Amino acid sequence: MKTLGKILIVDDNEDVLFALHLLLESYAEKVKVTTRPERILSFMEEFAPDIILLDMNFSCDAISGKEGFHALEEILRKDPQAIVIFMTAYADTDKAVKAIKAGATDFIPKPWEKEKLFATLSSAMKLRSSRQEVSTLKKQVEAFSQQQEHAQEIIGESPTMQHIFTTIHKLSETDANILITGENGTGKDVIARLIYRSSSRHAHPFITIDLGTIPENLFESELFGYKKGAFTDARKEKSGRMEIASEGTLFLDEIGNLSLPMQAKLLTAIEKGEITRLGSARAIKIDIRLICATNSNLRQMVAEGNFRQDLLYRMNTIEIEIPPLRERGNDIILLADYFLQRYAHKYKKEIRTITREARQKLLAYSWPGNVRELQHALERAVILGEGYQLKPDNFLLQPAPASPAREEIFNLNELEKLTIERAMKRAGGNVTRAAELLGITRFTLYRKLEKLGL
Repeated sequence: MKTLGKILIVDDNEDVLFALHLLLESYAEKVKVTTRPERILSFMEEFAPDIILLDMNFSCDAISGKEGFHALEEILRKDPQAIVIFMTAYADTDKAVKAIKAGATDFIPKPWEKEKLFATLSSAMKLRSSRQEVSTLKKQVEAFSQQQEHAQEIIGESPTMQHIFTTIHKLSETDANILITGENGTGKDVIARLIYRSSSRHAHPFITIDLGTIPENLFESELFGYKKGAFTDARKEKSGRMEIASEGTLFLDEIGNLSLPMQAKLLTAIEKGEITRLGSARAIKIDIRLICATNSNLRQMVAEGNFRQDLLYRMNTIEIEIPPLRERGNDIILLADYFLQRYAHKYKKEIRTITREARQKLLAYSWPGNVRELQHALERAVILGEGYQLKPDNFLLQPAPASPAREEIFNLNELEKLTIERAMKRAGGNVTRAAELLGITRFTLYRKLEKLGL
């Protein structure tokens, strides 16, 4: 197994380069050599070595090591985390101490002892891996802090939401991949975060990628990361979101926007449990829990050839459908009260309640923008509102779009049945709320439901 990564050897002696290349090529991922120290920086761009074996003395200065120290300075200016091992035929303690202080990782005398050389390279590779892990860990800690700031409370008492909460509780001890579906604004991202916080991975990062806002040509670099120099604007190495999410949860929002080629690459990464950064040949192991969300009909996309069926099966071990707000009944009022308190505090307003008439207006509205629209409506109402209550005229709601022309119904029984069905759906199955919407008593509604067979 090749365990030494990519090695760049810089020495003015071609015999040394040949011997080291021959010795190391069976143990390293790749070996490149050069006699010209001025080419080191370009090799760092194009080759991205894990270890640089650097001669201290070149043609113009045989023993002082000044050329080597100058090259080391240039290397560390470009990459402070670079692993550089000095080589020289004029080794002494003073030079070794000076080399380490200057930033070199270690020091090898020439001629080298094979066992000592491999031990030094092995230790250097472990250090390289540790530095990369620390860099990834720092990104994970940063991501973890950011997601903590975005934690939101889930509000809902309707039967459909209670069913979702029960499902999430059942999922808390599993790592099953989850697909969340629902209209825009229903809170798919909030549900994803609740699933994450309820899971055994809650102490690790929750990494989000909104595939609806990322240009298609950036999908791959965002998911998998890239090595410095992998493409024109890759000025420094970057970890991909899948790598940063390792041991935690990766949330891919609007998964339906992923192109077919990227779907194939995502599927491969999930199945193999590893990714490869752009510009690199080294596979990086990952361990993620995948949560995806979409407002698209993925099964229809599969039928039309726009989404891979095997990827759909892989990512929806469990599917959770978030109902639109118009079907959640009294949750509308619960959410409105929650947003009222939040924004009254934020904007230092004394508004405390929503009048009965305003609540009826909120319940009667269809909320095409769902929870997001309700949140914005409450924020606007609080900002512009006065006094201690929000009234109907504080809510400037958009009129419902015209429905497609359809055959009119004049049969009173049919009209009553349709109206009661709509009220029950709007109330989330809550008879008391449906009766309030209809302007009748609960007892009367029970009798009508029985009479109509509903």
